Amino acid sequence: MEKNITPTIRYIGVDDPDLDLFESQYDVPEGMCYNSYLIDDDKLCVMDGVDGRKVDEWMKNLQEALAGRQPSYLVVSHMEPDHGAGVKAFVEAFPEAKLVGNAKTFALMSQFFDFDVDSRKVVVGAGDTLPLGHHTLTFIMAPMVHWPEVMVSFEQEEGVLFSADAFGKFGVIDADPDDWACEGRRYYFNIVGKYGANVQSLLKKLAPLPIRIICPLHGPVLSENLAEYISLYDTWSSYRPETKGVAVFCASIHGNTMQAAEALERMLKEKGVERVSLVDLTRSDIAEAVEDAFRFDRMVLCASSYDAGVFTPMAQFLYRLKSKNFQSRKVGIVENGSWAPSAARTMLAALEEMKNITIVGETVTLRSAYKPERDDEALLALAEAMKDE
Repeated sequence: MEKNITPTIRYIGVDDPDLDLFESQYDVPEGMCYNSYLIDDDKLCVMDGVDGRKVDEWMKNLQEALAGRQPSYLVVSHMEPDHGAGVKAFVEAFPEAKLVGNAKTFALMSQFFDFDVDSRKVVVGAGDTLPLGHHTLTFIMAPMVHWPEVMVSFEQEEGVLFSADAFGKFGVIDADPDDWACEGRRYYFNIVGKYGANVQSLLKKLAPLPIRIICPLHGPVLSENLAEYISLYDTWSSYRPETKGVAVFCASIHGNTMQAAEALERMLKEKGVERVSLVDLTRSDIAEAVEDAFRFDRMVLCASSYDAGVFTPMAQFLYRLKSKNFQSRKVGIVENGSWAPSAARTMLAALEEMKNITIVGETVTLRSAYKPERDDEALLALAEAMKDE
């Protein structure tokens, strides 16, 4: 697949519609794309490679765009294998071309490959430039967005930001851009989300630049409404909630805890909570659950006790939240236990390891089954406490 981003910048990336799990863990029902670009100038410059599954197709696209010419550079923004796997094929096909990266790029490259990296490398640092003719690339370091060697490049002539994994999303290249926020949000919080402070640092570096087009390594090229995308990244990376409302996350073994969660959902709506989302952790994509946890300003955790702890789907959810640096939210607790309720203390202990978590209301403890005549008073009190005053 080849198409023009500008008259002199071409897309030479590939779609992988048959991929079922990105990074062997994230469900991608629409597949994934691995983006690569060719800057056509006096010196031909390739911007990043692709995943090993699609290197042959990428090289075909590149050769067609080159039309017999020889590239001068391959800029390596990110060495993760879904982009860096193509480096070796490029080196073998174009022995005179140079590889452009920072010092950390080449340390990682030497770990992945056995060819002579030192003879091919051009090491750049923050603020360095690479003149290509009419185009000039300026390099901006973006460590831990989301690997330590990540850098982005700004092309000054046409205002194009090659943003590495930033501003990426799940799905193929031609996915509906109007639906960018949904999969862009799931992608951000699960891939980049732990490193909000680093994303904030990058946004500050980008703020003075006259960016007209954003070319990420995954997802569609962005050329309209850039302020909206940048604003979302600012919200997400600041750990500020995007939506006022309550997400209720439930891990129920036999359905009794879910009955209480459904009752709480109804009560929250009756009390006028702006938006309520009930997520069944036993059946939902955990990456989408993580996305919802970060999206809403409040949440309630409802879970059964299990092996003197908490039911496994909730334990996994809390582990994932901690690993993604979840913070600054209001949380209510509902537990269920037949003889020795343990879910609440286990959930609270996990929440204590996260930053700025405020526990709201009293813990609701169910005994085996949800009984409205016994449990509704406590659930109503929790719903009242979860209202945003």
